[in-house]
Amino acid sequence: MKIIFLGTNGWYDTRTGNTVSVLVDTVDACVIFDAGFGFYKAKDYIDPGKPVLLFISHLHLDHIIGLHTLPIFKLPQGIDIYAPKNIIGPLRAFLRRPFTTPPLLLPTRLRFHEIRGKERFPFQFELAPLRHSVPCYGYRFTSEGAAVAYCTDTGVCGNLKRLARGADLFMTECAMPPGDKAPNLFHLTPETAARAAKEAGAKRLALFHFDPGKYPTFQKRREAEDAAKKIFADTIAAKDGTVIDL
Repeated sequence: MKIIFLGTNGWYDTRTGNTVSVLVDTVDACVIFDAGFGFYKAKDYIDPGKPVLLFISHLHLDHIIGLHTLPIFKLPQGIDIYAPKNIIGPLRAFLRRPFTTPPLLLPTRLRFHEIRGKERFPFQFELAPLRHSVPCYGYRFTSEGAAVAYCTDTGVCGNLKRLARGADLFMTECAMPPGDKAPNLFHLTPETAARAAKEAGAKRLALFHFDPGKYPTFQKRREAEDAAKKIFADTIAAKDGTVIDL
């Protein structure tokens, strides 16, 4: 299994990266989490012989704006887009005029799926709501004997730790800077992310979704990584293009 970080910024693109999107290449499928502007890079990694499954965490624009780049994709297998009911409906409304090119005019076929808990995926799968300002979901799946958890845009909550429990790779946000003491119910610091990983018994932690205003340079990301490592040693602050093999 190969995990490729296509975009690692929150909110907006800067020289440190595009907004969030993560591709997980498994034996059976190409799984993509979120579609910030980093999503456009997925076209360079997708195997045309594998199904493509895109999971959307929530409807903030930094997680779906990359869908505007779909006209450059030419995938014969199409893309299956998954999200809970309260996300998939508005998402379909976004993917039409006047906002962007409607699905009927795209060279790649899109198929939309409301997650109801009865889906059959080529891997073990679960989702859970996270703590955010709008409905937002974290995802976890197990393939090739490895468990991966993807939890972005969240404060500390029980479901964050539940999805991360025993994960071989726990990917979570790091919007707030090290040592930030301001109360924030909806985002994590490197320390709170590291404590969640430790309490969940995760094996590796990858930080992403960095607020570009608080992390204007890669040095700031290194400082976040160092702060997290004091609590959870096997931590990496991801950049666009970071690859992790499991």
